Amino acid sequence: MRVVLQRVSHARVSVGGQTISEIGRGYVILLGIGPNDGEEQARFLVEKIATLRVFEDEQGKMNLSILDVGGQAIVVSQFTLYADTRRGRRPSFTDAAPPALARPLVDRFAAMLAQLGIPTQTGEFGAHMLVEIANDGPVTILLETESL
Repeated sequence: MRVVLQRVSHARVSVGGQTISEIGRGYVILLGIGPNDGEEQARFLVEKIATLRVFEDEQGKMNLSILDVGGQAIVVSQFTLYADTRRGRRPSFTDAAPPALARPLVDRFAAMLAQLGIPTQTGEFGAHMLVEIANDGPVTILLETESL
């Protein structure tokens, strides 16, 4: 499982010109699912993301979590995080999980974040989305799990 985590001041996801998700302060989570990923990997990353201290405290130090600041999240399925560009000019996506595995795991991941008290919205799985991100900082963090 691979995540590109971006701390945002606000973000929006649109499909076909219609806004489907919008948040203020929080995270945009671009989530890639691999073929061997499951509940264990999702739970590990959700707990890491919920407690990661990348929001500033009163002294301007990254010392607060999304839970501490009452932030929100948007989870966007991103199979292109599994692009293999080692050969040629056109990426291969054979390392990404098939939609039948990925879709329910993306939904489960978002539900786990919400269960921890983070208001969570999602993109639209498989759709062509416009993701508008006001990256705050900028703070962008890569997280990855292999089979745990």
